[in-house]
Amino acid sequence: MKKTLLVVVMALICTAFSYAHSEKHEGSDKFTKHFRETLFAISEKGQMSIEILLDEKEHKIGRDVIGIVVHDSHDKDVEDAKLIVTATGIAEPLKVREKGDGLYLAPSVSLPKEGSWKLSISVKMKKIEDEAIFVFPDILNKKMPAGKYDADSIKEKK
Repeated sequence: MKKTLLVVVMALICTAFSYAHSEKHEGSDKFTKHFRETLFAISEKGQMSIEILLDEKEHKIGRDVIGIVVHDSHDKDVEDAKLIVTATGIAEPLKVREKGDGLYLAPSVSLPKEGSWKLSISVKMKKIEDEAIFVFPDILNKKMPAGKYDADSIKEKK
C-alpha cells in the first residue's frame, strides 16, 4: 500500500513539475499595455505583446511613422529583434528600425487609409518567432485601456 501511494505521489509530482516547466503560453502570462490611445495585441503563440503607437499624442515617434512596442512573456522590452511588418496591398514589408527600449519605428505614409485591411507584425528574436495581426478598421473600435492583460482576457474582448 505504501509503495503504491509513493508511486502515485511521485507520478503526480513529476506531472506537476513537467507541466510547470512546459511552455505556459495559455493566458497565464501578463502583458502591459502602456498607453491609452494605442492598439494592443498578444501574439498568436502568446510569447510577446505588441502595442502600436499611431501618433505622437502619448510618445514622441515622429511624423508619418508608427511606433511598435514589443515585450516578451516576462513583460520585458524586446531588443535586437527582427520585425517584419506587412500590410494588405503593399508588396514589400515596411522598413523597420529599432529605437531602443522595445520600441521600433516604421513609416506609415504608405499604409491604407480606408477600407478593410490587415497589418501583420512578425517578430523574430533568438529562438522565438511569433506574430500578431491587426485588422483595420475593426481594431480601431476595440481600443483597450492601459493595464495588464493575458491572452484569455484578450480573447474575451474579441
